Amino acid sequence: MKQLRKWSRILHRDIGYFFIGTTLIYGLSGIALNHMSDWNPNYSVEINRFTTAVNLEKTASIKEHILTLLDEVDNRENYKKHYYPSEHKLKIFLKGGSSIVVNTNNGKGYAEYLKRRPIFYEVNYLHYNPNRFWTWFSDIFAGALILFAITSLFMVKGKKGLKGRGGIYTALGILIPLIFLLLNI
Repeated sequence: MKQLRKWSRILHRDIGYFFIGTTLIYGLSGIALNHMSDWNPNYSVEINRFTTAVNLEKTASIKEHILTLLDEVDNRENYKKHYYPSEHKLKIFLKGGSSIVVNTNNGKGYAEYLKRRPIFYEVNYLHYNPNRFWTWFSDIFAGALILFAITSLFMVKGKKGLKGRGGIYTALGILIPLIFLLLNI
């Protein structure tokens, strides 16, 4: 048992050091993804309102008129495409996922700019397993988490270990998810 404790501490410590970055990635992205209904963890949205005198009615020269509008409120180089979702509403799509919506009757509109949230965008990108290598790496990380859980059972003995306080925490850590499942399935 002494050897098991010794190796549990060694594995727990060394593998823990190796996966500190990965733990932070999944911890931050997990918090962000848990709150997707409250905010967009990948992008912030900036809205700029404007009024224009440019004629944006549906005509043969509409694209040139749109480019004139973009000279006023953005940059004509960002134009991708446009369409009319309703009779008096024009939506213009810009590079980078941004867009402009204009009421063609009164010229009132707004530009909606998406900006990547620093750190959160990157950690969420990795959380979604972007390629085969990262999928394998994250599978190894998941295995390491299982190993952490198992080795933690044998690291401490006595009243602070599994036979004492550690056992109570272990039971609670298993019981809470089970209760949640029973109440919500």
